[in-house]
Amino acid sequence: MIFITLGSQKFQFDRLLKAVDELIEREIIREEVFAQIGYSTYVPKHYKYEAFLDREAFLAMEGKADIVITHGGTGAIIGAVKQGKKVIAVPRLSKYKEHVDDHQLQIIKQFDEMNLICNCMNCDELECAIKEVMVKKYNSYTSNTHSILASIEKFIEGI
Repeated sequence: MIFITLGSQKFQFDRLLKAVDELIEREIIREEVFAQIGYSTYVPKHYKYEAFLDREAFLAMEGKADIVITHGGTGAIIGAVKQGKKVIAVPRLSKYKEHVDDHQLQIIKQFDEMNLICNCMNCDELECAIKEVMVKKYNSYTSNTHSILASIEKFIEGI
């Protein structure tokens, strides 16, 4: 199953939803697809969707998925990789009025450089990204919270 999550920002991401519909129509995507479409105005034709899911339903959908297609939000990406999902991240771009700036380009680039996700910088590349994510091995996510806390404790003790 493929789960699409577009976050809770008050911006549409119609471009990505349309691209997925086109790939289903062309039978490139044959898996079941479900999307949390947020504030998007495009209505998917070939897959199920909800505007928003509560936390429990979101985690259940993400849990069922093999692949998560998401915007370039840090929380969405980390949540999916923590669950061991193969992640395709597509940046929201300001020129399409999907966000106020293009910071998601840098976020996705950083996660890609760590080999945690498949970056898909353009919706026209989604077909290639889906084929890549099916076969590529990604690194597991490792939290650095413990080392950050240890550094803070060491600093406080040194004061």
